[in-house]
Amino acid sequence: MSKKTGVILQCGILTISDRSARGGRPDLSGPALEEAIKNQGWKSVQTMIVPDDLEAIQNILINWSDVHNLDFILTTGGTGFAQRDITPEATLGVIQRLAPGLTEAMRAASIQVTSHAMLSRAVAGIRGKTLIINLPGSPKAAKENLETVLPVLSHAVELLRDDPKSEAGH
Repeated sequence: MSKKTGVILQCGILTISDRSARGGRPDLSGPALEEAIKNQGWKSVQTMIVPDDLEAIQNILINWSDVHNLDFILTTGGTGFAQRDITPEATLGVIQRLAPGLTEAMRAASIQVTSHAMLSRAVAGIRGKTLIINLPGSPKAAKENLETVLPVLSHAVELLRDDPKSEAGH
């Protein structure tokens, strides 16, 4: 349960990295995000590392949304300008509605830390009742971006769940 709202959130964390998928580099971002989720009192029920492959990413996002019915999915990696960075395109291929305010807030906060935040192509959106958020691949940047959107995640999930309490407190 969330320490603040009492809402139990279940998430998936998908690390997208050719090198980590091959075992050439340890995944540091996924575990960092998992720890941040745990600190909120939420559950990370699915974690995986995949290469920068459009079809593989989309299949997992669809499965975690449609079959596992996760409240939200965090992706980490593949949001930059490199030729193999295709996470936003994979995400756009499976979401039904955009959630641009989340990525706008993340970029606005990140630009205060580094001008490289302007190079983020991350997107966020909704598939069914699952919120999908792209985060950067670096552990530090992934955590900073997650911290930006943490205050609204419980409410976003309540809205997606059609929870009658979701409008209370406005």
